[in-house]
Amino acid sequence: MSASVRNGNDRLGNLPVEPNVFVGRKGELARIEHLLGRARLVTLTGPGGVGKSRLAMRAAAGAGGRFPGGVWLVELSALTDPALVPVAIAQALGLADEPARPALAAAAGHLGDKAALLLLDTCEHLLPACARVAAALLARVPRLRILATSRQPLAAHGEHVLAVEPLPVGGPAAGGDAVALFAARAAAAVPSFTLTDANRPQVTAVCERLDGIPLALELAAVRLRGIPLDRLLAGLDARFEMLTTRPPTRPARHQALRTAIGWSHELCTPLERLLWARLSVFAANWDLEAAEFVCHGGPLGAERVLEHLTGLTDKSIVAQEPDGGGPRYRMLDTLREFGAQWLAELGETDDIRRRHRDYYRWLVRRAEAEWLGPGQRAWADHMSTEHANLRLALDTALTDPDPTLALELAGTLWFFWFAAGHAEEGRAYLARALGRGSGTSAERTLATWAHRLITLTPDDLDAAEDVAAQYVRLAAARGLPPAARILPLNGASLAARGESARSAVLHGVPGPGPAGGGGATFFKLTSHAVQAYLLAGQGALARAVTAAERLSAECDKRGELWMRAWGDYYLGLARLGLGDTESAADCARAALAGKWRIHDRLGTAAAVDLLVCVEAARGRPERAARLLGAATELWRRVGLARFGDAEATVFQREQRRRLRGELGDARFALLLAEGLALDTRQTVEFALAEVPEARS
Repeated sequence: MSASVRNGNDRLGNLPVEPNVFVGRKGELARIEHLLGRARLVTLTGPGGVGKSRLAMRAAAGAGGRFPGGVWLVELSALTDPALVPVAIAQALGLADEPARPALAAAAGHLGDKAALLLLDTCEHLLPACARVAAALLARVPRLRILATSRQPLAAHGEHVLAVEPLPVGGPAAGGDAVALFAARAAAAVPSFTLTDANRPQVTAVCERLDGIPLALELAAVRLRGIPLDRLLAGLDARFEMLTTRPPTRPARHQALRTAIGWSHELCTPLERLLWARLSVFAANWDLEAAEFVCHGGPLGAERVLEHLTGLTDKSIVAQEPDGGGPRYRMLDTLREFGAQWLAELGETDDIRRRHRDYYRWLVRRAEAEWLGPGQRAWADHMSTEHANLRLALDTALTDPDPTLALELAGTLWFFWFAAGHAEEGRAYLARALGRGSGTSAERTLATWAHRLITLTPDDLDAAEDVAAQYVRLAAARGLPPAARILPLNGASLAARGESARSAVLHGVPGPGPAGGGGATFFKLTSHAVQAYLLAGQGALARAVTAAERLSAECDKRGELWMRAWGDYYLGLARLGLGDTESAADCARAALAGKWRIHDRLGTAAAVDLLVCVEAARGRPERAARLLGAATELWRRVGLARFGDAEATVFQREQRRRLRGELGDARFALLLAEGLALDTRQTVEFALAEVPEARS
C-alpha cells in the first residue's frame, strides 16, 4: 500500500531506520540545513564510498520537522531506464501507477502546496533525467525542496552543490571523525575493542592510510575480527608501498578506497570472490534462492552458495536485511561496481545476466500461476520487494534477439501491472515488447491481452478500444474460440462511455482466457465481476447480488483475496441499493480489508467511496463527511477517476449536497478537511473501525 509512514515523532515520510550509529559530519549537517533554508535544490557530490547517501539521509531526517508534507527517499541506484525516474518518485510517495495520469503529474498533484522534501539518492547514472524531473517538480510544487546525491552535479537551474569530503583524521581530543568512525565500527565488529591512548596512534595511522573515506574505514574495521590492529596497519602499509612503486592511475582518494576494497577482495577465498562477482548482477537486493540459482556453476555449487554468502556478510561486503519472508541481502554500489568489473574480466557478464533473467522468468510464472489463490498476499509482497530485479530482467529480455522472451515476461506480469498499482510502467514495458515485431505467437497474444487490461481509463478509451481490436484479431489468428475473443473489460469500457445497454451484451459469457495459468482463471473471474458491475449500474440489484455471490464463491474455492474483495464491493453496492445498510456496511469493510492487504490502491479507494454512501444511509453524516474527505484524497493519490466520470460527478455532487444540508456548511467543511488530512493507513484504520458516531 502507501509508502507513507509516521515515525515516533509523528512525521510523514519513508526514510529507513539507520542501521548503526551515525558519526561526525556536524559541519556538513549544519551546512545542508542552511542550504535547504534558502535553496530549493541541493546536491551532495563526491566519489563513491565517501558517505553521501548516509549524510543525506541523516540531514533529511533532521530537517523533517520543517516539512509537514513528508520527507521522501527515492532510491535510484537500481534504476536503469531514465524514463522511470518519475515513476520511482511517485512510488516513493505511495501513489498508484495508473495510466490516467503521468507519474510526474501525479507526484506534483499529490504534493500540491505541501512543504515536502524529496531525497533523490544516487543520480549519477541518470543525470539528464534527474535534472529534468527535478526542474519540472520544483516548477509545479512551490514549497518543495529536493536534496540529491550524485558523483557529479545535476547541472540543473538553481542547483546548489556541496562537495562531501572524506572524514577528517586529526582534530579535537576525540581524534577526528575518521578515528571515531573506525572505533565505532571496530567495536561493533569486535565487542572487546576499545579506543585507548595506547592504540590511538595506530588507529590514526590506519585512518590516514585510508584517507578518512568512510567505506574504506568500515571495511578495514571489520578485518579486526581476524587480525590484530598492528597487523592490520602493517598490511595496509605493505599495500601502499606496493602502490607507490607504480605510476598513479587515479587520484589519491580513489587509490585509498581501491586499496581497502582490493585488500578485502584478496582476503576473500576464491569462491567468495567468484560469488562477489556474480552477485553484482542483482539490482537493489536479493534472497538466498535467487543467489543459488543465478550464482551457482563451475566450482561454486548451489549447495555452497549460503556458506560463501555468509563469509561475504561476515566481511561486510554484503549486508543482510531482515524481511518478513526471510533474510535478504544487499551490496553497496561501490562494492557492486568492483564485483561487476571482476565479472567482466571473467567473461561471465552476459551469461550471469541471462541466468538472472531466467530466474525471474521462472519466478514470475510461478507467481502468476498462484496469484489467484491462497498465496496471493505473500506474492504481492514478494513481487513488490523484487520490483528492481523484475525491471532488470525485463531490460535484459528486451535486448535479446528472441522477441518472445520480453513478450512472455511482460505479459505474464499482468497481475503485477494491473492489480498492484504499476499500470503505467507495465504499459511502457508491454509497448516496447510489442513494438519489436509482429506475428501471432502465444506470447504476443498474452502481451496484447495484458496491455488491454491496463489501457482502460475514462480518459483514454479510444486507445483501449484499439488495443482490444488488436487482441481480437490475434486471438482469431490463433484459433481461439469466439468466447475467448471478447474481453470482459470491453463491457466496462463501454459502460464508462455511457453505453451500458450495449456493454451488457458485449461483456460476454465466461470462456477460456488468452493464456493458461492465472490468466485463464482471471478471465473467468473478471467476467463475473464485470457482470455484477454492469447489473448494479443498470439497477438490476437482485441479479447483481447473484452475480457478486457467484464471483465470491468462485474465489472462495481458490482461497483468492483480490477478486474476492471486488465481489464484496459489488455485493455491498447492491445491498445498499436494496436498503440493507447493515449488510452493505459489512461487505464494504470486507472489501476494504481485502484490498488493503493486497496493496490494491484503486480498490482501497473504491471501498472507502462505498463506505461514504453506506454511512450516510445509516444516519451517520459526520462519519460519512470525514470518509468523503479521505476518499477524495485517496482518489487523488491513485490518479484515476472513479468508475465512469459521469457517475463520479453525480456521486460527488449528491453526497456533498446531502451531507452539507444535514451538517451545515461550517461543520461539513471541518469534517471534510479532517478526512483530507488522513494518510492512507489512518484512513483504512478509521474506515474499518465500527464505533458509534459521537454527534456534537
